Amino acid sequence: MKKEKQLLVRISDADKERIQAKMEEAGILNMSAYIRKMALDGICVRLDLAEVRQLIVLLQRCSNNLNQYAKRANETGSVYAADIEDLRSRLEEIWELSRQSLAHLANIR
Repeated sequence: MKKEKQLLVRISDADKERIQAKMEEAGILNMSAYIRKMALDGICVRLDLAEVRQLIVLLQRCSNNLNQYAKRANETGSVYAADIEDLRSRLEEIWELSRQSLAHLANIR
């Protein structure tokens, strides 16, 4: 969308410092974008997705392990109980992290 109109707002030095501090908290570098977002929507949300990244890593590991177990089962015709227990344990860890992540996201207002 082309932005043709300009809106002039006068603020004090203290107000500008507060705006810049809030921009930094939100992880926004462009003051125009920040002020436009706040004026239109009233909120800016910055999500810490570290738990989601951890969840993805765990899913990748489980997927790799499952592929290895399937390959071994196809080659030898058997699967080790310890492998299945390891996979079950990792899946439980993934489910617990998923529940925690979803609970944190649900608390965002």
